[in-house]
Amino acid sequence: MAEPRISNVLKFRPLDIIFLLFVSDLVFAKIHYSIHEEMESGAFIGNVAEDLGLNIRRLSARKFRLAPADKRQCLEVNSETGILFANEIDREQLCGQMPACVLTFEIVVEEPLEMYRGEVEILDINDNSPSFPESVILLQMAESMAPGSRFPLESALDPDVGTNAVSVYNISPNEHFGLKVQIGEDGTKIVQLLLEKPLDRERQSSFQLMLTATDGGNPPRSGTARVLITVMDSNDNAPAFGRENYKVSLIENAPRGTLVVSVHATDPDEGSNAEVTYSFSNRVSQKMQELFSLDARTGEIRVQGIIDYEEGDNYSLDVQAVDNGSPAIAGRSKVLVKVIDVNDNAPVILLTSIASMVPEDAAPGTVTALINVIDRDSGRNGEVHCEIPKNVPFKLQTSSSGHYKLITSNSLDRETTPLYNIAILARDSGSPPLSTIKTIQITVSDINDNAPRFARPMDTVYLMENNASGASIFAVTAFDSDKGQNSDVTYSFIDNLIQDLPLSNYLNLNSMNGTFYALRSFDYERVKSFQIQVQARDAGVPPLSSSATLNVIILDQNDNAPVIVSPSAQSESAGVEDVPQSAGQGYLVTKIIATDADSGQNARLLYQVLKATDPSLFIVGLNSGEIRTARGILEQDSTTQSLVILVKDNGQPSLSSTATIHFSILGNVTEIVTESSNLETFPEYVSDLNLYLIVILGSTSFIFLIIIILLIGIKCKQDRNTPEDYNSPSCCYGLGDSNNAFNLTPTLKESLNYTGAGESIHIPDAHHYSVCLSPESAKSDFLFLKPYTAPLTQDQC
Repeated sequence: MAEPRISNVLKFRPLDIIFLLFVSDLVFAKIHYSIHEEMESGAFIGNVAEDLGLNIRRLSARKFRLAPADKRQCLEVNSETGILFANEIDREQLCGQMPACVLTFEIVVEEPLEMYRGEVEILDINDNSPSFPESVILLQMAESMAPGSRFPLESALDPDVGTNAVSVYNISPNEHFGLKVQIGEDGTKIVQLLLEKPLDRERQSSFQLMLTATDGGNPPRSGTARVLITVMDSNDNAPAFGRENYKVSLIENAPRGTLVVSVHATDPDEGSNAEVTYSFSNRVSQKMQELFSLDARTGEIRVQGIIDYEEGDNYSLDVQAVDNGSPAIAGRSKVLVKVIDVNDNAPVILLTSIASMVPEDAAPGTVTALINVIDRDSGRNGEVHCEIPKNVPFKLQTSSSGHYKLITSNSLDRETTPLYNIAILARDSGSPPLSTIKTIQITVSDINDNAPRFARPMDTVYLMENNASGASIFAVTAFDSDKGQNSDVTYSFIDNLIQDLPLSNYLNLNSMNGTFYALRSFDYERVKSFQIQVQARDAGVPPLSSSATLNVIILDQNDNAPVIVSPSAQSESAGVEDVPQSAGQGYLVTKIIATDADSGQNARLLYQVLKATDPSLFIVGLNSGEIRTARGILEQDSTTQSLVILVKDNGQPSLSSTATIHFSILGNVTEIVTESSNLETFPEYVSDLNLYLIVILGSTSFIFLIIIILLIGIKCKQDRNTPEDYNSPSCCYGLGDSNNAFNLTPTLKESLNYTGAGESIHIPDAHHYSVCLSPESAKSDFLFLKPYTAPLTQDQC
């Protein structure tokens, strides 16, 4: 880029810089410069940053840049200094004959987002001389032409405008011809050669004149053309058109071959002098001849190119009619074509700036994009309205004509919608309307607004006992709807006690994936369940967390064999049972009592005979463990029998224990206790009548015992009131006292084996009894036993 220079043709006017009102949080201002054309490339136009009051030191940080609003790239700006430069500006190439030539541009800065609009007016300088289409103009005139006759001449062309355009025509001095200059409806000067004095071919058959066109510049410029006039004889009438000017309207985009207008000229001469041929004059440019065609015979002007209102809204066609006389005479007319605009240009959507990433916590009203809409049509065809779908949390806000801001209208949620494809619809007001759709993509960036979430905040985990140490036993998973670092979850648990030991002694948690590892093996018989509080925390700032409760249930394994409690294998005589020979079928001999530390089916015990001296003599209950006689005992049966009992649980695989029981068959001994025990244990052997008799007998015995106790009490009270002259006081002996000969106190903690039921009965060692004898004990054999608490004296009885 060239070094900035201030050109001596650069002029600033007091009203050149205009600031507009601020709109919302986006600034739209307008600045105006005026420069002359033909400035060198890199010429200084102005310091936009200073004129707008921007901090020059922050231009680069705020992304100061030029966004041209015109397709012609004639301007540049230094993004660090804010200086606006020109690039070889030629007004005639940019704007042609337009009276005003303005280049528009837009300045965009960010952080905060601001936009400034500006325009540079290109002032014309007198850098072009007038020129004629032909350097030599040939005219033929009949000597019979009357004074006052006019002959159209080619007008000079000057690309400059205003005062720099052609202003004066002159012709070299002569006695026959002068100039007649008129202003046409389109503002152009029409030059005609005026015959002021009759011609005489015999005196002068030709003339050579110099036609000069001078512009109004300072200094003025001029151009010349030679006019060669040949004086001809006869054919003294020129063709004449019906109208001096033809005015027609033509709709743009008219199809090729569309009739624009038919021109017609007549010649009062006769014969070949009246035959007319139509053509465009030399003033009609090649471009216009490509757009329109003229039939030389009929005078019909038709469309043969593409008529575009945006390229030109009117055309001026010079037509001439030339007769076939000798010399030929031409008549001229002008056809003015006005082009009618149709809605043939759809709106164009330009994105001046866009924020492709918007945080999900962005407040409503945040600017996300700047949009410029252009329609090349005019009138209502160029009026554009923009809209976006209503189901998105965005809206369009008009900032100025054709400029929009896309702002947030509601809160955003990345977890619900992480990406928005917003279709911007621009529709003009033409009939029928034309529209354009441009889709922009806006990504919602994540913030840490979601805590990790467990699928089940309360869950139950089943763990088989005897697990391997160090093995993965179960895992927890928490999901975080956020993204990136905000969704990175770590796990921890709150340490508590299991059997007076910290939970961390039993379990280890992988903080990254939530997997629990067993540090030791669990034993169902010691720990059946425990609870874990697990916390999941994300890596956001600030971090968010949630917790879940795990109820860990230890499942039992069949890892304990049955333990036989009775008969005890540790006692020498515990395994020997006496069976009377009179025992009949179904007689209860004993019962196997076993326990299993497992639970459920693993603790369900089954009993069966594994080996027997006489398999036909005894049977064992499969579920009860009761050993009964399978038949009556015969005299020939052996007096000693033995059974090997197998006790097994119902686990998979099953575990078992065995017990060996020896039986001794006694002679015929009546054992009331055993038989009554049998009757009590097996109600199937007792009839209803017997049951009633037993209840009556028990009630009667209980009432009799109460009466005896009352009588004894009365008797003792009377003894206390007996005079002291009794020589033999009542005596009380503490049974169990070390000084007494009658010691009935058990001295060992031992179990009495109840043979009939096969159960062990434990008698506490703290029970003592005393025996009290009345004064008439010599006459009575009745003894009364009562609990003994302390040694008694004879006076206490």
